[in-house]
Amino acid sequence: MGERLEALMRIVVAIITGIILGVWKILIQLFFIINFIWTLISGKRIKELATLSEIWNTQWYVFIRYINFVTNERPFPFKPLTKSFSKFK
Repeated sequence: MGERLEALMRIVVAIITGIILGVWKILIQLFFIINFIWTLISGKRIKELATLSEIWNTQWYVFIRYINFVTNERPFPFKPLTKSFSKFK
């Protein structure tokens, strides 16, 4: 019964986390445009925007792993935000 309940819970998680990540994705796309233009003009990237983009990438990865039954570790907002898996700096 435990695996069946977890499988049904994925529907709820997919809806809630999917909406959050979808809205966040729009912001990430805006950050990309801003960072791209800023880098062209100044020759330097805005590290904070790049870091926020990396956090979104990590959250998307955690979400996809959960939805595809790779892991039972639930994504944000059902657990604390995972900042990054990479050595991004």
